[in-house]
Amino acid sequence: MRVCARLFLLVLSCLLLLATTPENEQPLGGYSTASSRMQREWETKFRAIPEPQNERDYMQRLSARPHHVGSPYDKDNAEWMLAKFKEWGLEANIETFDVLFPTPKARVVELVEPTRFTAKLQEPALAIDPTSNQQAEQLPTYNAYSADGDVTAPLVYVNYGIPEDYEKLERMGVSVKGAIVIARYGNSWRGIKPKVAGEHGAVGCLIYSDPADDGYGQGDVFPAGGWRPRDGVQRGSVMDMATYPGDPLTPGVGATKDAKRLDLKDAKTITRIPVLPISYADAQPLLAALKEEVVPESWRGSLPQTYHVGPGPAKVHLKVQSNWDIKPLYDVIVKIPGFANPDEWIVRGNHHDAWVNGAEDPVSGAVALMEEARGLAALLKQGWKPKRTIIYCVWDGEEPALLGSTEWGETHAEELRQHAVAYINSDSNARGYLSMSGSHTLEKFINGVARDIEDPEKKITVWKRDQLKAIADAKTAEDRKDVRQRADLRIEALGSGSDWSVFLDHLGIASLDLSYGDEDGGGIYHSIYDDFYWYTHFSDTDFTYGRALSQTAGTAVIRLADADLLPYDFTGFADTIHVYLDELQNLLKAKQDEVVERNQEIEEGVFTATADPKKTFVSPPMEEVPPHLNFAPLQNASAALTRSAERYQRALEKVTRNGELTLSPASLQAVDSKLLQSERKLISPDGLPGRPWFRHLIYAPGAYTGYGVKTIPGVREAIEQKKWTEANEQIVKAANALQDEAALVDSATLELEQGQ
Repeated sequence: MRVCARLFLLVLSCLLLLATTPENEQPLGGYSTASSRMQREWETKFRAIPEPQNERDYMQRLSARPHHVGSPYDKDNAEWMLAKFKEWGLEANIETFDVLFPTPKARVVELVEPTRFTAKLQEPALAIDPTSNQQAEQLPTYNAYSADGDVTAPLVYVNYGIPEDYEKLERMGVSVKGAIVIARYGNSWRGIKPKVAGEHGAVGCLIYSDPADDGYGQGDVFPAGGWRPRDGVQRGSVMDMATYPGDPLTPGVGATKDAKRLDLKDAKTITRIPVLPISYADAQPLLAALKEEVVPESWRGSLPQTYHVGPGPAKVHLKVQSNWDIKPLYDVIVKIPGFANPDEWIVRGNHHDAWVNGAEDPVSGAVALMEEARGLAALLKQGWKPKRTIIYCVWDGEEPALLGSTEWGETHAEELRQHAVAYINSDSNARGYLSMSGSHTLEKFINGVARDIEDPEKKITVWKRDQLKAIADAKTAEDRKDVRQRADLRIEALGSGSDWSVFLDHLGIASLDLSYGDEDGGGIYHSIYDDFYWYTHFSDTDFTYGRALSQTAGTAVIRLADADLLPYDFTGFADTIHVYLDELQNLLKAKQDEVVERNQEIEEGVFTATADPKKTFVSPPMEEVPPHLNFAPLQNASAALTRSAERYQRALEKVTRNGELTLSPASLQAVDSKLLQSERKLISPDGLPGRPWFRHLIYAPGAYTGYGVKTIPGVREAIEQKKWTEANEQIVKAANALQDEAALVDSATLELEQGQ
């Protein structure tokens, strides 16, 4: 009876939707009026299917035990998910890969001078948190892909350990050569900290979570609140993923059993120096033992002591030794064949592995994907069939190095280049606002999806809530005006840090990353306390935002899969390129002005006169003013792309006049085949300077940000690194890619015009 009642209510809601849908409603992008109406019916049915209780049940099962790469429960989870997908009637299998995954064999951090202290390097179990006591199965606190090493050296505090901090140390007359540095988490991806330390001659690196950033400075600590307790430690990879992600031994090719592998000594992405993460309880005695100069105000954390730079008198012994083993990965792959355009693929993914129990990261996202897939399976039983093929992927090995997605993408690279329309990613999920990031050719599309999803707390659309937050957060009146007047919200570009990287950065596949959050701060990231107890007390406790993620990503998947014409948009992309070009010109101007002003102050004696004579200070050297760069190729390419985008939009409006797509099936397929390659035009087979794996010329993670994106990266990073010849070369390279993109858009426009 309950099933019949629910079915009756579902049918009634669909009838009410049809009755209340205005006849003049604009069709969805890429749809005729008739197909749009039918699509909205299916989407409404789909969004009624995901159940928060199911996601809660999936999470309780998946996060019940630690499930890192190579662990028994990691494989068990993959097999359980495979069985669930098959139970729902979906075609599914597991693809395996063999990757390098080091685990710790020896870890030591000792203060040996001026007093002695031995760090615990252990997160304690809490009686109130039932899975925190699974110590025999938990990975110890460590940084994967740290070099082995046994060093004793003076300690130096380097703030966040990013390049700007070392510039400040240089002004203070402090060198880290031969020292062990201690840096706090934040302001960059963790792998950047040992990378920069090694480049400056350090012999070891410690990374700790300062309570100002991730502890009692933010809120009540676990278990009273959601923030990191004094003994909590952030595990994580320190591989140089800005060089290439994935298996260090098989760059550019899938890590199959018969793959040719590098020797360990030849792997470029393993750190030069040993690295360990520590808690702020373990960091406090080390920092308290430092003397010499007091740190600048912006370097001070929230520990109850004065922060000093060092070096000395603190001396630390650091030892790291790992088991460098090959471990199996288990990627769960689900395929729903398309009936009309089976050779066009929509790929959707979230990872399933974790550092420990991983309720938030990644299970909160994985359970949303599972419930989403169950929803599509239910639609299939009701008679729905996707026009395009849909591939759901639950990746293994994301945490260490984006392993599962990268190895799968490299293995299937040629197929993906030919067939992939888009990749839609999620990772962790929480409570709050919708985050939309990705390729700007999909900006209009994902804005449209967001307008159709209701926020479970505010009962307005998630798009409207995002818009109002953007107005509230805007720093200038001009920014607020842009938010209010622009048809679509601007989406952020993607760098790296999750499983879209191989698709976007390497293969040139338009990508999106979706999640909810920003309302439930928490400091259990990569610790033993990221578990079911924490999530159900301090995050999306009723899983309504998990359902919202299922509804959002699932709607995006089926809307892309069923469109008559792929709904890429180039006007927003052209507008974004114009913004990026302005940023590059402003960046160069700021660098020029900065050097001119600093040189003048050196000549005037400003630094000498204002330096405290009782403190060490090294005046900056005179510097050559950055030259003017020739931005004309980029300006011309940006203008050409804008013209092409406008022509395409006009042609599209003509073929969709009166709500009908006046194109033959053959013409639709011809346009689709061109649009599918649009993101590919933005990649270069040579890749970025010094990083050939990263091929996208518009989006890439920064070489010294790790996760953070650099837009038009070849040019931007050349300016930041004062490589002026390279900057001019990269301007031409990026401009050529944009001209190629404009030419492709023009060819799609011609197909539209000729196909009427």
